Amino acid sequence: MRRPRHGRSQARLERAHRQHHYVEGERPEPNAIVDCGWGRLLFANTFDDVETLVSEIHAEGPEQRDIAIYVSDPHVLIGTAPAELFLDPSHTYRLNLTTWRGWDRKPSGFFVRRMIPENDAEAVNRLYALSNMVQVRPDFFETRGERRELVYFVAEDEETGAVIGTVTGVDHVRAFDDPQKGSSLWCLAVDPQVGHAAVGEALVRWLAEHFIARGASCMDLSVLHDNEGAIALYEKLGFARLPLFSVKRRNVINERLFVGHDPAKDMNPYARIIINEARRRGIGVDVLDAAGGLFQLSSGGRVIKCRESLSELTSAVALSICDDKALTRRIVESAGVSVPEQVEADDADAVKALLDRHGSLVVKPARGEQGRGVAVDLDTMESIASAIEIASAHSGRVLVESYHKGDDLRLIVIGYKLVAAAIRRPAEIVGNGRDSVQTLIERQSRRRSAATGGESTIPLDAETKRCVARAGYKLTDVPEEGAAFSVRKAANLHTGGTIHDVTAIVHPRLVEAAITVARAVDIPVVGVDFIVGSPTEPDYVFIEANERPGLANHEPQPTAERFIDLLFPMSMPAAARDSFSHPRRNDVSPGH
Repeated sequence: MRRPRHGRSQARLERAHRQHHYVEGERPEPNAIVDCGWGRLLFANTFDDVETLVSEIHAEGPEQRDIAIYVSDPHVLIGTAPAELFLDPSHTYRLNLTTWRGWDRKPSGFFVRRMIPENDAEAVNRLYALSNMVQVRPDFFETRGERRELVYFVAEDEETGAVIGTVTGVDHVRAFDDPQKGSSLWCLAVDPQVGHAAVGEALVRWLAEHFIARGASCMDLSVLHDNEGAIALYEKLGFARLPLFSVKRRNVINERLFVGHDPAKDMNPYARIIINEARRRGIGVDVLDAAGGLFQLSSGGRVIKCRESLSELTSAVALSICDDKALTRRIVESAGVSVPEQVEADDADAVKALLDRHGSLVVKPARGEQGRGVAVDLDTMESIASAIEIASAHSGRVLVESYHKGDDLRLIVIGYKLVAAAIRRPAEIVGNGRDSVQTLIERQSRRRSAATGGESTIPLDAETKRCVARAGYKLTDVPEEGAAFSVRKAANLHTGGTIHDVTAIVHPRLVEAAITVARAVDIPVVGVDFIVGSPTEPDYVFIEANERPGLANHEPQPTAERFIDLLFPMSMPAAARDSFSHPRRNDVSPGH
């Protein structure tokens, strides 16, 4: 899209273009703008004067995120509207494509291809949502810009066909006849649950090779200054920083970039997602202990302390019930919930009889969280005895339960209504024919840690070694390329597990059972765990109730929004408050 040239002296124009490295006779088309669907890119180096550029920034559409890029004098631009504009805290990087060397290694377990809008739009928008990016209208992907200047690539899992990554490119020559023959990279997003290595790197390399084939001389990008992982990748690939800047308009989407001190910066993702939502609504936040995830929210005289998603609205009795897994089981069983058969670990005869009946068992501490001391699918008395010894280190009392094969389903219930549902899968590695099992585990553990802010890692403990041996390997073995197997049995996120949203398809009976658990325990916020054959089928077995579920694990479902609704109903929009019924303890009305 172009805008008409505004009057200006020839000498001033030439001086401006020299500042942006254009020489006489090599000027781009003026006032260049590219609509990317999520917002517009305003190429500041092509604008004739500041006033025209500011006017375009003012024209930003609702729920859009415009970016003025290649700004060489941001103080001049911001000075024209300091209450409305701000300097984006991002670095600009450039890759010299004329000297860049391609990749001699083929991706393992996935491949990169062009996006097919009618097939991939929903999957790409899902990745945008997971990365907190603005989503794009599905029909926009088909336009690819006014001059076909936009190009989209996706990474597809070879086994499942799922889209696990995406990247967008802008061809500057097609966009505004760029004499530098430039290009730029935008919207690099990778599924944080993916088990394959180097998905992001493959997408960057693929886009670079695409622009080389088009004759581009460079590829630029913008990355937040504190995104250390992304910066390390770009610098490894040969990108170098440029002394150029980006300017944005203050809006709700960009709020966290210009509001100043972030009280949640040093907190884990589970506390941070709640604090960010509270700040968005103007609710006061006081961090009491960052390491422990403890903070206080206040609004209109109402003050509530929280430790992540555990708040003062949860009673001490409900907390004590969830803390005692045997008591939880008895409480929910009396409410009609299907539960596994359970015995005490110190009754060897009962354990042996339970094994004879079911063929495989689960050992877990009677108290504890985050999967510590839990061993699953134990089919010999020797393995059970070893697991009991390990579990005893976490709790003085150990439970043994019947093992039920299936998927681990976590349902988030807030205010006695379902907010999110997700299948959790155990940590898995995929062989590449080069690296040992231990190296693959360590690499996957680092990847999970980076994707979860350090909350998920795969421990190289006795349980991991048992699972590796059961898969037929030793830690020193090198699995063949494509060989995939689980290195944990328990599908716990804190031990490297992954999570996959199924909210839209979960069976109504599973929802009803989860709400029954919440009401039986009398707890307003809870994560209910079932073992299911499929989330679309009604059969289940109850595993446990978690009084402090990780809300950040379920993005883009609105878990933090519903949590703040529960704590501060008056912070909701008026229309939403009219339909909102604040839950009361011992309220036995239907939950859905």
